[in-house]
Parts: sequence; structure tokens; C-alpha cells
Amino acid sequence: MSSTPTGSGTDLLVGIAVRAHGLRGELAVDVHTDSPDERFAVGSVLTARTASGAPAGELTVESARTHSGRLLVRFVEVPDRTAAEAMRGTRLLIGTGALPPPDDPEEFHVHQLEGLRAELEDGTAVGTVSDVVHGPGGELLVLARPELPDALVPFVRAIVPTVDLDGGRVVLTPPEGLLDAD
Repeated sequence: MSSTPTGSGTDLLVGIAVRAHGLRGELAVDVHTDSPDERFAVGSVLTARTASGAPAGELTVESARTHSGRLLVRFVEVPDRTAAEAMRGTRLLIGTGALPPPDDPEEFHVHQLEGLRAELEDGTAVGTVSDVVHGPGGELLVLARPELPDALVPFVRAIVPTVDLDGGRVVLTPPEGLLDAD
């Protein structure tokens, strides 16, 4: 998986500005992409949205480095600590058009999975993929189910043997109890 969806369908979340770092306007960023070196390369332009989702313009990466397990990014448009403090919680996005297709046919971008119909091998619909959560044990598909709580399905071949992008579906072979309402 490459990125996390924003819910808009055209932009992907690649990071969130967590706090200011130092006096020169660097931002500590929680990374939400498998390709931080590419997404935060010098000269990259990211779309910014406030924590509430309001547009906040574009940001051009001036520098990026890792420090204590976190990415520190300086943007041309954020000249000092005061400006950086104002960026706290800002969501950093890229358009889906900026993503090359995955190299491996067994890999998918998150935005490709969102909205796919989830069905069992016999064709019974069980929900719609609404999100992909990156957990400590791997990715989980979040299935929105009418009148039932969302279900979390491990995104592994044993349980999700088929991803049919052209057909708009994923086929599930869940173990007993995985999709129960409880």
C-alpha cells in the first residue's frame, strides 16, 4: 500500500504536521506513505488542508530529514517557528494522478481499494471497502456494512484471495466468526 485515503477520492494523505521543531520553521511530520523519500523530496509540492479539512494552499518541500524516528520537513512557505506552529494538525496530500501504478501486480494503492464491493466466493455481498488501516500486524480492510458495525478484515491472501479492480470487487474467504456482528 502506498498511502492513506483522505476520503475525497482524488487526494491521498502522505503526512500530518504534528508540531514545530526548532526556530527555523521545520515541522515534525507523521508519515502516512510507504515512499517518504519520494513524497517529501526537495521541490515536491503538497496540498495542505487544516485539521478540519479546509484548504490551506500548497507547500513546497525545501528540505526533509529524519530525526529521532520522525520526519522533519521545512517548506518554502513556512519561514519560521510561528508559521510552523500554525501548521499543527495540517494534513499533507498529493493527488492520485501523481502516483505511478504499483510495480508488483500483487500491490495496490489504498485509493484503488476504497469503494470496492466485498463479497464472499458465492457472490454474497458483505459490504464495501471504506478504508484501509495500517495495523502492527499488517493492513486491515475496513468494510462498511449496512445496519451492522464496520468489520475489520486482515488484508492477506488467505482471507482476500481476489482483488478484482476491473470488476469493482474483492472476494473474501473469511474464517468463521470474522464477519459476525458481535
